[in-house]
Amino acid sequence: MLIRTTDPFRDLDRLAQQVLGTTNRPAVMPMDAWREGDRFVIEFDLPGVARDSIDLDVERNVLTIRAERVARNGDWESLASERPRGVFSRQLVLGDNLDLEHIEAGYADGVLRLVVPVAEKAKPRKIEVGLGPTADRSDSPAAIHA
Repeated sequence: MLIRTTDPFRDLDRLAQQVLGTTNRPAVMPMDAWREGDRFVIEFDLPGVARDSIDLDVERNVLTIRAERVARNGDWESLASERPRGVFSRQLVLGDNLDLEHIEAGYADGVLRLVVPVAEKAKPRKIEVGLGPTADRSDSPAAIHA
Protein backbone atom coordinates (compact mmCIF):
# COMPACT_ATOMS: atom_id res chain seq x y z
CA MET A 1 0.00 0.00 0.00
CA LEU A 2 1.28 3.48 -0.91
CA ILE A 3 0.88 6.22 1.66
CA ARG A 4 1.50 9.79 0.64
CA THR A 5 2.81 12.05 3.36
CA THR A 6 2.26 15.75 3.16
CA ASP A 7 5.23 18.04 3.63
CA PRO A 8 3.87 21.55 4.28
CA PHE A 9 7.25 23.14 3.49
CA ARG A 10 7.42 21.39 0.10
CA ASP A 11 3.91 22.61 -0.71
CA LEU A 12 4.81 26.14 0.40
CA ASP A 13 7.99 26.05 -1.71
CA ARG A 14 6.01 24.85 -4.75
CA LEU A 15 3.48 27.68 -4.26
CA ALA A 16 6.27 30.27 -3.95
CA GLN A 17 7.87 29.00 -7.18
CA GLN A 18 4.53 29.28 -9.01
CA VAL A 19 3.94 32.85 -7.81
CA LEU A 20 7.47 34.25 -7.80
CA GLY A 21 9.12 32.04 -10.38
CA THR A 22 12.64 30.70 -10.33
CA THR A 23 15.80 31.59 -12.20
CA ASN A 24 14.97 28.87 -14.73
CA ARG A 25 11.28 29.72 -15.00
CA PRO A 26 10.37 33.38 -14.45
CA ALA A 27 7.20 34.52 -12.76
CA VAL A 28 4.10 34.81 -14.90
CA MET A 29 2.46 38.06 -15.85
CA PRO A 30 -1.01 38.58 -14.40
CA MET A 31 -3.48 38.82 -17.27
CA ASP A 32 -7.07 39.86 -17.96
CA ALA A 33 -8.79 39.10 -21.28
CA TRP A 34 -12.24 39.95 -22.65
CA ARG A 35 -14.17 40.42 -25.87
CA GLU A 36 -15.46 43.79 -27.07
CA GLY A 37 -17.60 43.25 -30.16
CA ASP A 38 -15.33 42.17 -33.02
CA ARG A 39 -12.08 42.28 -31.05
CA PHE A 40 -10.38 40.64 -28.10
CA VAL A 41 -8.53 42.72 -25.53
CA ILE A 42 -5.74 41.26 -23.40
CA GLU A 43 -3.96 43.18 -20.64
CA PHE A 44 -0.81 42.15 -18.78
CA ASP A 45 0.50 43.76 -15.61
CA LEU A 46 4.17 44.67 -16.03
CA PRO A 47 4.93 47.39 -13.46
CA GLY A 48 8.47 48.68 -13.49
CA VAL A 49 9.23 47.23 -16.93
CA ALA A 50 10.72 49.53 -19.56
CA ARG A 51 8.73 49.63 -22.81
CA ASP A 52 11.79 48.85 -24.91
CA SER A 53 12.36 45.58 -23.00
CA ILE A 54 8.98 44.18 -24.12
CA ASP A 55 9.14 41.73 -27.01
CA LEU A 56 6.07 40.33 -28.79
CA ASP A 57 6.22 37.46 -31.30
CA VAL A 58 3.52 35.60 -33.18
CA GLU A 59 4.37 32.28 -34.76
CA ARG A 60 1.48 30.35 -36.22
CA ASN A 61 -1.18 30.71 -33.52
CA VAL A 62 1.17 31.20 -30.56
CA LEU A 63 1.67 34.68 -29.14
CA THR A 64 4.80 35.01 -26.98
CA ILE A 65 5.30 37.96 -24.65
CA ARG A 66 8.70 38.60 -23.07
CA ALA A 67 9.65 41.47 -20.78
CA GLU A 68 12.49 42.25 -18.41
CA ARG A 69 12.62 44.11 -15.14
CA VAL A 70 16.27 44.91 -14.50
CA ALA A 71 17.86 45.16 -11.09
CA ARG A 72 19.02 48.56 -9.92
CA ASN A 73 22.72 49.20 -10.26
CA GLY A 74 24.79 51.66 -8.32
CA ASP A 75 26.00 52.54 -4.87
CA TRP A 76 23.05 51.65 -2.68
CA GLU A 77 22.04 49.12 -0.04
CA SER A 78 18.95 46.96 -0.49
CA LEU A 79 16.58 47.03 2.50
CA ALA A 80 13.85 44.88 0.96
CA SER A 81 13.55 43.01 -2.32
CA GLU A 82 10.09 41.55 -2.85
CA ARG A 83 9.44 42.37 -6.50
CA PRO A 84 10.75 39.75 -8.90
CA ARG A 85 13.41 40.82 -11.36
CA GLY A 86 14.66 39.27 -14.52
CA VAL A 87 12.96 38.05 -17.68
CA PHE A 88 9.24 37.32 -17.67
CA SER A 89 7.54 35.38 -20.43
CA ARG A 90 4.14 34.05 -21.28
CA GLN A 91 2.64 32.24 -24.27
CA LEU A 92 -0.96 32.27 -25.43
CA VAL A 93 -2.43 29.99 -28.05
CA LEU A 94 -4.79 32.10 -30.16
CA GLY A 95 -7.67 30.69 -32.17
CA ASP A 96 -7.81 30.40 -35.95
CA ASN A 97 -10.66 32.91 -36.04
CA LEU A 98 -8.46 35.83 -35.00
CA ASP A 99 -6.66 38.23 -37.33
CA LEU A 100 -3.05 37.82 -36.17
CA GLU A 101 -1.78 40.19 -38.86
CA HIS A 102 -3.47 43.20 -37.25
CA ILE A 103 -2.67 42.89 -33.52
CA GLU A 104 -2.25 46.29 -31.86
CA ALA A 105 -0.07 46.74 -28.76
CA GLY A 106 0.28 49.64 -26.35
CA TYR A 107 2.04 50.08 -23.02
CA ALA A 108 1.08 52.69 -20.42
CA ASP A 109 1.17 52.88 -16.63
CA GLY A 110 2.74 49.42 -16.32
CA VAL A 111 0.01 47.69 -18.35
CA LEU A 112 0.62 46.05 -21.73
CA ARG A 113 -2.62 46.10 -23.74
CA LEU A 114 -3.10 43.96 -26.85
CA VAL A 115 -6.10 44.28 -29.17
CA VAL A 116 -6.67 41.29 -31.44
CA PRO A 117 -9.41 41.69 -34.08
CA VAL A 118 -11.68 38.85 -35.12
CA ALA A 119 -10.86 37.68 -38.66
CA GLU A 120 -13.31 38.69 -41.39
CA LYS A 121 -13.96 35.03 -42.21
CA ALA A 122 -15.12 34.44 -38.62
CA LYS A 123 -17.54 37.36 -38.40
CA PRO A 124 -21.24 36.59 -38.71
CA ARG A 125 -22.69 37.37 -42.12
CA LYS A 126 -26.05 37.23 -43.83
CA ILE A 127 -26.65 34.75 -46.61
CA GLU A 128 -29.25 35.73 -49.20
CA VAL A 129 -31.67 33.02 -50.24
CA GLY A 130 -32.14 32.90 -54.02
CA LEU A 131 -34.71 31.19 -56.25
CA GLY A 132 -32.64 28.03 -56.53
CA PRO A 133 -31.27 26.10 -59.51
CA THR A 134 -34.51 24.27 -60.39
CA ALA A 135 -36.68 27.38 -60.90
CA ASP A 136 -35.24 28.18 -64.36
CA ARG A 137 -34.78 24.64 -65.67
CA SER A 138 -37.38 23.13 -67.99
CA ASP A 139 -36.14 19.58 -67.28
CA SER A 140 -37.05 19.75 -63.60
CA PRO A 141 -39.49 17.07 -62.34
CA ALA A 142 -42.25 19.69 -62.00
CA ALA A 143 -41.86 20.75 -65.68
CA ILE A 144 -41.75 17.14 -67.00
CA HIS A 145 -45.02 16.15 -65.32
CA ALA A 146 -46.87 19.26 -66.40
